[in-house]
Amino acid sequence: MVEVLFALGLVVAVFVGFNIGGSSTGVAFGPAVGSNTITKLSAAALMTVFALAGGLLVGPAVVKSLGSDLVTSQFSPLVSIVVLFFIGTALFLSNVAGVPASTSMTAVGAIAGLGLAEQTLNEGLMLEIVSWWLVSPIIAFWVSGVIGRYFYPTLVEWFAVSQSEGSLLTVDRSGSLPRPELGENTTPREFVGTVVVIGIGCYMGFSAGASNVANAVAPLVGNGSLDLYPAILLGGGAIGLGAFTIARRTMDTVGNDLTELPLVAAIVVATVASTIVTFLSALGIPASFVIIATMSIVGLGWGRATRTTTLSETMKGEVPAASVGSLTSDAAPTVGDQTEDPPADDPAPIGEESREDVPTASDLFEPGTTARVIFLQNVVPSIATVAAYLVFRFSPVA
Repeated sequence: MVEVLFALGLVVAVFVGFNIGGSSTGVAFGPAVGSNTITKLSAAALMTVFALAGGLLVGPAVVKSLGSDLVTSQFSPLVSIVVLFFIGTALFLSNVAGVPASTSMTAVGAIAGLGLAEQTLNEGLMLEIVSWWLVSPIIAFWVSGVIGRYFYPTLVEWFAVSQSEGSLLTVDRSGSLPRPELGENTTPREFVGTVVVIGIGCYMGFSAGASNVANAVAPLVGNGSLDLYPAILLGGGAIGLGAFTIARRTMDTVGNDLTELPLVAAIVVATVASTIVTFLSALGIPASFVIIATMSIVGLGWGRATRTTTLSETMKGEVPAASVGSLTSDAAPTVGDQTEDPPADDPAPIGEESREDVPTASDLFEPGTTARVIFLQNVVPSIATVAAYLVFRFSPVA
């Protein structure tokens, strides 16, 4: 019977990791795929490698928090299977809908449901986790807001690139050894910009692995079924499986349907959100990348819009109606745009930039898709929490 439960636990853990890969890959590489910078196959391969690296290097602290610290009672094999089942099912529903869900919030919710039902929840740790969930989006908003107000126009000049026709790189076979070189129409600026976009996706994949590998395997580590690093390898492999299969829908949603985020804004948002998530993972705090990234987008747009007023005017409340559509007003095409590199004009000083240069009419998000994402971001963790509580409270499973 023990062997059967162990095998079933492995299957359910792989199922959870599979759905994490489907959700997180879209968030990490959706913009790169949507701008035709890389293919979905390449994105899946990079996601697998960097998510595993994040899980091995930073993820153990999160595994410990979820596997042994959040609830004071040890997971039994059957309890571990049930908890993982709730996590995997909730994430599967979000992936079927083609919307990335917060895997960390879902996992914490399912384990918290167990703790509430058995009265073994570590309330201090749960309060710390929830506190960081509230604080981290605020940090993302203000960091991005400062960047949008003081540095965004300069970043546009540095990173705005275009995509030329033909291959980005070719192989020169004229010498004794083949060597890569820029394509016929590729400019150094285009090459660097493309590398930056892909590198940011890899960084996001690393942060996703650091935070999310634990969601698939922490209960199995907590009950002693698996040692830490074999469990992380299992979770990383399952994430890779999801990246190569079910992630295609979420990459389409994030890359094509949800947003037309310019290259510079995407770089800022990804860097801010990934850094915060990686930092929290090192502290053992499971974090929601999607929520942090969303607040980063809002903060960046707000900071960009406030460039039309001085600091004293801003403090007095004389701020124009801000919209994240402000991010689209600069000549900052994505890598996929077939445009010429913009001229390097000096940005107008703060307070002297015309409000016509920062329009608010265009909206960065497609409203219908955005509403669906926000709805599922709140509903999916709630489903896992309530279901786990009801099962462990009113059934003999525990």
